[in-house]
Amino acid sequence: MLSCKDATRLMSEARDRDLSLRDRLRLRLHLAICAGCANFDKQMDFLRRACRGYLKRNDFTDES
Repeated sequence: MLSCKDATRLMSEARDRDLSLRDRLRLRLHLAICAGCANFDKQMDFLRRACRGYLKRNDFTDES
């Protein structure tokens, strides 16, 4: 069984790279039975979308 610590690591890695089929299945199973990790995953998605939206609304080009 995947620990919560390992699950959060995989959630983070999944946002940066494709996980192996084995890791995706292990993570999906863990998220199905662990409400805390499922909530953490939703929060990470929300923060990523919020940051992307902020960057889209604000022009961060160099004005020098």
